[in-house]
Amino acid sequence: MAKTLLTNRGLARDLLEKGGEYYELCKPRVVALMVFTALVGMLLAAPGGVGLDVLIFGLGGIALMAAAAAAINHLADRHIDAVMARTRGRPLPAGTLSVREVLVFAAVIGTLGFVILMARVNTLTAVLTLLSLVGYALVYTLFLKRRTPQNIVIGGAAGAMPPLLGWTAVTGHPDAHGLLLFLIVFTWTPPHFWALALYRKQEYAKAGIPMLPVTHGEALTRLHILLYTVLLVVITVLPYLTRMSGPLYLLGAMGLGAGFLYQAWKLYRVPSKERALRTFFYSIVYLMALFAVLLVDRYLPLMLMR
Repeated sequence: MAKTLLTNRGLARDLLEKGGEYYELCKPRVVALMVFTALVGMLLAAPGGVGLDVLIFGLGGIALMAAAAAAINHLADRHIDAVMARTRGRPLPAGTLSVREVLVFAAVIGTLGFVILMARVNTLTAVLTLLSLVGYALVYTLFLKRRTPQNIVIGGAAGAMPPLLGWTAVTGHPDAHGLLLFLIVFTWTPPHFWALALYRKQEYAKAGIPMLPVTHGEALTRLHILLYTVLLVVITVLPYLTRMSGPLYLLGAMGLGAGFLYQAWKLYRVPSKERALRTFFYSIVYLMALFAVLLVDRYLPLMLMR
């Protein structure tokens, strides 16, 4: 089926003519962050080095299936996106892509990603990646997002999977340290997303999405952000306590955590849309830097020993 779809001349022509729109469907910045955390999971699982096949096909398959989930998210949210200023210019509400085009595109890249993971990586990683796709594109987008203010807490499990997927791509089995990486991203997701929800509160209310600031108010949301950030900082100590990482990581994690706590505290004490947006952007830098420090802590001593 995937081969037939890929060789369809109409789809190939559409990809050439509407490449920018299809690229936007994939949420490239979100997928890039997911692929980066998956890469860190791979490198931490195999400090001696990751095979080139696993690296290329593992990251490629994960990226394709994450992009497929993003495209399905666009499809499911097209009516919501049409009433929000941030999203009304997306391909579906703007009318530059049709429902059929998005559905075919998601099916093709999702199937291709799954086949790659099954054939060139391992079954466990393929199945876990498929479950995360279903969790994000269907369970979170179609059910949780529309029904509960805790949507991002429960649905965040799907977005937290990439580092664990990277780990299983190398080892073929789950591991406590791989699950710890999952836990870090899982705990990071609510304060990250709630900060954006504060900034976009009126748009979510207009679209009828029960985000926490809409249903329970801004003050409680800011408190939740602060408390989750405290919990996150505590959890990021665990890689050091379990001897997964060393003193260099601990120093970096504490410095980055102090920065996140500062942003969350300022948002709690001096609420404003600008402060919420600043907290949101810092959270992105924080996660990237934290995972980068994990790598430096693991590989710098090995490089110095050579």
